[in-house]
Amino acid sequence: MSAPSAVTRSQQARESGGTRTGGVRQTGIFWLFFTPFLVGLFIFTVVPLIWGGLLSFFEARGTILPTRFVGLDNFAAFLTDTAFLQSLLTFAIFAAFIVPVTMVASLFLAVLVNGLPKLQGFFRSVFFLPTACSYVVASVIWRLALFNGLESGIMNQFLGVFGIGPVAEWLSASPYWWVVLVSVRLWLQVGFYMLLFLAGLQAIPTHLYEAAAVDGLTPGSFRMFRMITMPQLRATSAAVLLLLLVNAFQAFDEFYNLTGQNPETRPPLVYLYSVAFGTQQNFGSGSAGALVLTAIMVVVGLLQASLFGFGTGEDGKRRTPLTMWLRRRSQVSTAATTEREG
Repeated sequence: MSAPSAVTRSQQARESGGTRTGGVRQTGIFWLFFTPFLVGLFIFTVVPLIWGGLLSFFEARGTILPTRFVGLDNFAAFLTDTAFLQSLLTFAIFAAFIVPVTMVASLFLAVLVNGLPKLQGFFRSVFFLPTACSYVVASVIWRLALFNGLESGIMNQFLGVFGIGPVAEWLSASPYWWVVLVSVRLWLQVGFYMLLFLAGLQAIPTHLYEAAAVDGLTPGSFRMFRMITMPQLRATSAAVLLLLLVNAFQAFDEFYNLTGQNPETRPPLVYLYSVAFGTQQNFGSGSAGALVLTAIMVVVGLLQASLFGFGTGEDGKRRTPLTMWLRRRSQVSTAATTEREG
């Protein structure tokens, strides 16, 4: 064996050993940082999910330990509970208000901010800032400052400008409480969804607008928005709609802190909290209710995915009922426009 060959092999052995040592070191560092997260995920997420699923088949009142096996009785009792059905109705009313209002407001703000290139960063920060505010803090502000029912309250002072008398029952009578509940949620979340729509607007190719302008569409017109912008925002709109429905289902803080345990303004999570942690302390029924709510949310998500084709990539690769209807509307509108111009 020649001397250069021995030196080369020795150098390769050192490099190989150094590579193995470096790989072991990186693996050790990875597990050092990842293990606390994995332990926390297992203790605070996986174990409660498994234990809650187990408790749903047992009677467990005042204790987190199962006492008597009841099978599906907890689920049957929860699904036939009039208070639970009333909470679902409350959610439906709340979602019917907050979902379309948030979508329209966030899209409107996104279009406005997208048209201000120089001040775009400032307005993005201004509208997104309320997202960092706690729902509990916002609820206290809405309750004590804006809608406190006093003549000196901010909203009553605002109504007085238009000659409308003060409202003393903002949080205790319908439909006034919906104004309070919808407005606080709208203020807290509209900035986040505005950023999602803004990202969707900035991803639209500019050549589509240029080609539409050449074909006779006025830049910035509603017709341009309807025929170019809205179809390009279809995937973003589907994602925003799904997130809004899930967030509406998870509404808890503002309802609990503003209207308390009022049966007419008690969404599913507030009712579930009262069953599991209120005077009943019925953890078995509460666990069953949590699984029922999860199943409802999954079904709603799947139905929306089927309707909008969410997550299928490009819009033209899947024919969903909504995309087919929009495509027909677009074809009819294009044909009518061509006939008028002809």
